[in-house]
Amino acid sequence: MFLGVLFIYLIIIIGHSQDARGHEVDLSTYKGKVLLIVNVASKCGMTNSNYIELSQLYDKYKDQGLEILAFPCNQFGEEEPGSNDQIADFVCTRFKSEFPIFEKIDVNGEHASPLYKLLKSGKWGIFGDDIQWNFAKFLVDKNGQVVDRYYPTTSLLSLEHDIKKLLGLS
Repeated sequence: MFLGVLFIYLIIIIGHSQDARGHEVDLSTYKGKVLLIVNVASKCGMTNSNYIELSQLYDKYKDQGLEILAFPCNQFGEEEPGSNDQIADFVCTRFKSEFPIFEKIDVNGEHASPLYKLLKSGKWGIFGDDIQWNFAKFLVDKNGQVVDRYYPTTSLLSLEHDIKKLLGLS
């Protein structure tokens, strides 16, 4: 089976990442899954709706092969000021989220995460390269190809059709 560019990059170059609790995560575990990758923040005006919808999608499709990878970022209005432990506590306590929450990263600039450098490298037209705000979304197919990028204001539930298609459910 062909491994897409993203998976090759995740497995070979990055290899492991840390979750918000400081545990190593072997990124090869996401091989063959549909991924929804989102930069998140705890104090954004879009936090409640996004975390609720992320949890709904994850609960509905995790057994069919969807993984949601949430990457906290404090680059937009300093709306993710807490430590990794505080972020994980907030998400798990307030939203009962079960999808992986990774360590806080930068998504833009000189210190941007290698994963986000790769995600942003597509031809995104009006998006440009940089992430505009919290809750920008990338959808990755089972072969590791980034198939779409969505605005921070895009409702996650509006992505359900695209997710179902990639999961082979529609």
